[in-house]
Order: sequence, then C-alpha cells, then structure tokens
Amino acid sequence: MQGKKIYQEKLFNDFRLSERVPEHNFYRRLRSALDLEYLYALTRDFYGDSGQKSIDPVVFFKLCLVGYLENITSDRKLIDHCGLRLDILFFLGYDIDEELPWHSTISRTRQLFPEEVFEAVFTKVFTLCVEAGMVSGHTQTVDSAPVKANASMDSLELKVPEEELEAHLRKVRHISTMDKEKPFRKSKGDKSDKDQRSITANEKELNAIASRTKRWSKDQDQRPGAGNKGSKYTSNKTHYSPTDPDARISVKPGKARKLNYLSQLCVDTAHHVISDIKAYHADGKDNQQLPDIVKRLKRRLWQQGLVWENCVADTGYSSGENYAFLERQGLKSFIPPHGTFKGGPDGFTYIEDGDYYRCPQGKVIPFTKQFLDSRTQTRKKEYRARG
Repeated sequence: MQGKKIYQEKLFNDFRLSERVPEHNFYRRLRSALDLEYLYALTRDFYGDSGQKSIDPVVFFKLCLVGYLENITSDRKLIDHCGLRLDILFFLGYDIDEELPWHSTISRTRQLFPEEVFEAVFTKVFTLCVEAGMVSGHTQTVDSAPVKANASMDSLELKVPEEELEAHLRKVRHISTMDKEKPFRKSKGDKSDKDQRSITANEKELNAIASRTKRWSKDQDQRPGAGNKGSKYTSNKTHYSPTDPDARISVKPGKARKLNYLSQLCVDTAHHVISDIKAYHADGKDNQQLPDIVKRLKRRLWQQGLVWENCVADTGYSSGENYAFLERQGLKSFIPPHGTFKGGPDGFTYIEDGDYYRCPQGKVIPFTKQFLDSRTQTRKKEYRARG
C-alpha cells in the first residue's frame, strides 16, 4: 500500500535535543572538544554592572566559528541558518523553543571586543590543535586573499585639499562627468582622521596616476558604461572611504575595483591547521608583509615549543630582501623568484668576494649603485663598466 505522510504540527511533550544529534556528528564532537569557559574572565571588563544582559560571549564566539565553518558572512543569514540546524543549536547550547540572538547583536558585539580578545581566542584554539598533535610546525605555507570591506565605492571622497587636487587632475587628464559630481552615496559620518583625509602623495606619485589613466583621457563620457556607478577612476592616492578609512582600493585580474583588506594566512602542512592570520591594507604587496608575518608566526610556534624550518610561498613574496631576511631567521625559503628575474648575463661570472662580474673577455664589471624600482617596489643593484 502506498504511504502518504501527513504533517500535523503539535507540541512536544517529551523531546531531548541531545538525543536527536548523532554521536558522530561534527558539532557534537566539537562541543565536547572545545572549552571556552575562560572567555567569561577574558571579556568581563567590557561589560557594565547594570542594565540588560548581553549575549553570552561563549555563544558569540561559537557563532563566529559556525559562520567560518559554514562559509556564511552575513550575520542575518547566520542566525537563520543556525535556527534550522538541530546540531548547531545543540553546539550553541540552545533548545528548539529558545530564540537565538538578534543578528544586529552579533555585529555590535564584534565591535565591542578589541583585537586582543580575538587574538587570545585564536591562540587558545591553536593550542588545542597543538595538544591534539595536529600541528608539526616544521613547514608553514603563506598566502593572501582579498577580503571585501564593509564600505561602498559610491561613498568615496576626494582627499583634501580638494581644490588643489582637482586643479592638478584637470591638468593631467580630462575629468568625466562622473568625477565632477558629488559621491553617489553621502556617508552619515566621517570616521577618518586628518591624516587619512589629506593628500600624502608627492608630485611624482600624482603624475604616475596621470600616466596610468591615459586611456581614460579621451572621450571618457562616451565610453561604454561611463554612466554606471563606480566607473570613475579612483586611486588610494586621491580618494578615501569616510565609512571605513582603513579600507583600500584594490583589484585582482578579471575582477572589479573594490574596497578591500588583504588577509595574510599561514597554514601548517601537517593537517592544514591555520597557524596565523592577519589583515593588512590592501594597497600593500605580499613581499612587503612577509617579514612581519614571519616574526609573528615564529613567536607563536616558539611559544608552543615547535621549531619552524621551511617557509613556502608563491612568487608574490619573492624579493632579495626577503630571501636574506629568511636566511637570517634560520629558515629555508621555498619561494620562486619573480617572473622578471633573469639571473646574471650569459657568459658573465659573478665574484662574490668583490661583488662584481667578470665578462667573457676578462674585464671587471663593478657594482655601481643600489636603487628602488618604483614599479615593483623592490631594491635592485646596478653593475656597469665605464670607458
């Protein structure tokens, strides 16, 4: 006989959430392994002694962890998702008839705690991974990824002094109608300080902006998409975000220009445990951040009694300074050189003791100077024979 399930909602007289979550369930196992009781003492100073009770700090950090594990970046979607999952409710310590925190509470609590609190939680979880034998420390990989800032390109403001900047831009390129207009979305408040609103670029850097925008200097307003939001040319040298002054304009190949942060992530190769993570300004290059990453990660591993030997990264982290820095730190670098690296000229022999080259005819090509390549922001050495 064919069966037909008829749903009729009723009140549960006898229901235990713990009995409905299987023993092998991931969140049940995580609940038994993760002890966050120390958070009460860590966050006590950020609350008052009176007023309405806040969200439990343990629940807040568990929600942050669920958002990472489930790849959910919206607090509103995170709360909706948790309410539909019995295993996550059990992990959070909520029963099926309890209402989860309001999504805006998650956002406000995230702003309440300083960076040191999140760093302490990360270190505690990392320590648990070390104690469980999941981290070897021997080989660490480093990579970066842009993280979209919670700010709109439409609200960008010109850096002051505005009159001087606009006068300069009118000299170097034609200004489109989009540039002459005010921001699309005027921010309610300006969180930036005086330094972030002021132009710090010199004349040479501003002229470099002109050379990069030559293709924009002819008939900008007639170009396809010239009337679309975000089509005006912007630069970190000339614009800032009043709602998120630390965000920077950046772009990846094939992607649109956005306000981003640059996340630098380190992973232990034993069981792919994240060993370190930090956000940097998105207008910086990977090779500029490597020394700070190495110092911080080496200190973290040393505190756990682990010895770091190998550093693995992609070409973006390569530079002569970084190779020398890693050698001084006692680390073996597995970082391929930049694509522009060609080595020494063919037939020439490098003499390390005297820091010079010898050409095939036996003539000495001495070192002449060291300079900073403005395009790649790397230091280079010049060898030149005269006469």
